[in-house]
Amino acid sequence: MEKLNSSDITIRVGLDQKSIPKKIEWKSEDDPQNKGFAESKAMLISLFDKDTKDTFKIDLWTTEFQVDEMNRFMYQTLKGLADTFHKATNNTKMANDMRKFVDYFAEEVKIFEKE
Repeated sequence: MEKLNSSDITIRVGLDQKSIPKKIEWKSEDDPQNKGFAESKAMLISLFDKDTKDTFKIDLWTTEFQVDEMNRFMYQTLKGLADTFHKATNNTKMANDMRKFVDYFAEEVKIFEKE
């Protein structure tokens, strides 16, 4: 069996008394600057199970995360998903269709009008 290198990514979620996220922090062993934990207001994690072929998701955001920030977060995430899909499948037509929706989304939530 081939020996693989590994790297840990640590996510720490601070919860209030009702188990609602108040603080999200993460760090990576591979951080060249070794700056420790970085704070985030939201995170989306999707893991595709090798055996069941199901996707398991963890979606968290802190109480200070504003709607405008969520709109931008979703826009950037959807845009990234379209790019990832294209890179993984080389399906240009579907990736471009996804990008059209991302543009529509940005227009509807007025992402660029606020800048």
